[in-house]
Amino acid sequence: MNPLLSIEEPPPPAPTGFALFALGFRPFYLLASVFAALSVPLWALQYAGLLGHAYLAGPVWHAHEMLFGFTLAVIVGFLFTAGSNWTGLPTPRGWKLAALAALWLAARVLVLTPFGLAAAVANVAFPLAAAAALAVPFVKAGNRRNYFFVGLLVLLAGAAAVVHLAQLGIVALPGGLGIPVALDVVLFILAVMGGRVIPMFTNNGVPGAGAARQPRVEQAALGSVLALLVADAVGLQGVAMAVLAAAAGVAHAWRWALWRPWRTLRVPLVWVLHLAYLWLPLHLLLRAGAEVGWLMASLATHALTVGAVGGLVIGMMTRTARGHTGRPLRADRWEVACYALVAASAAVRVLLPLAAPGQVVHAALASALLWSAGFGLYAIRYWPVLSRPRLDGRPG
Repeated sequence: MNPLLSIEEPPPPAPTGFALFALGFRPFYLLASVFAALSVPLWALQYAGLLGHAYLAGPVWHAHEMLFGFTLAVIVGFLFTAGSNWTGLPTPRGWKLAALAALWLAARVLVLTPFGLAAAVANVAFPLAAAAALAVPFVKAGNRRNYFFVGLLVLLAGAAAVVHLAQLGIVALPGGLGIPVALDVVLFILAVMGGRVIPMFTNNGVPGAGAARQPRVEQAALGSVLALLVADAVGLQGVAMAVLAAAAGVAHAWRWALWRPWRTLRVPLVWVLHLAYLWLPLHLLLRAGAEVGWLMASLATHALTVGAVGGLVIGMMTRTARGHTGRPLRADRWEVACYALVAASAAVRVLLPLAAPGQVVHAALASALLWSAGFGLYAIRYWPVLSRPRLDGRPG
């Protein structure tokens, strides 16, 4: 056919309608990104002494909201979406999903008020409700391989309860106990899901990459994180904890190297996950240094929360949102900008104070600005993607 006579078909019309509550990732990815863009600058202002606080004070509020607000929202959105695929059965949708999103939102608002008991109830109820909703399709389908995710959500509810019971003066346990336990649960979830999807996405997206998994390395990597969780729960500190964290760091660095990250540099949708996972062994090694007093403990914490959590979240939120809305699995310049901003946020928050300890406050403020820009850009870019039906007309 003469190309001058050929007629190019017009692109398909943009989908219409409202689909925000069609599948779990939609409301929780949107809420998490908006919350990330707004809450971290608020904390930076608190940290700099420019803003007061309400029920949860300063660092406790920041740690609580990053774990039980932002991170938990993404985990629940991902698990509801993946759980439907794993079982072939529906997870909460429609009004049930909207009710869970409303409960999460209520918990975020209540911690900013004087109503501590109501805040505690909402923050414990949300992960418990999500666990129950996830357990239903798992049990019906006999999906025993993933039962442990239900247990992890219950454990996060317990960690939140410890924080609030201590904050309210109901129990004598230190409120800080719930935070490290929750961090270890999140670390374990990242390690499990990273090990499942990053090698697969690497080999699917980069022909000939040769990302590999070795059973003994997998066992060492996951087992060491579980050992850390137990050690934190019983209050282990000092040299013993440093040795355990360093061993875990070596195991995860070895695991990461087996995935051949250097072969993914031309594929942003893949390299963003490798870059984020690298922060996981760095977190563990920094934690080992903090346990023996070589550096500030907050650097290790932020290597996990800003580097690993932030990077994996922004990478997975773009990839799964694209895949589950019928879009090509290819990052555009806006998504690459999101990746770069979140990665820069982690580098500034951790590496700058490591090199210049006197610049901690400036690093926190700059990191907050970069973080807010990255997740704010995602929220703006993905609002129409998350709220409209799939391009291919399929449900979900």
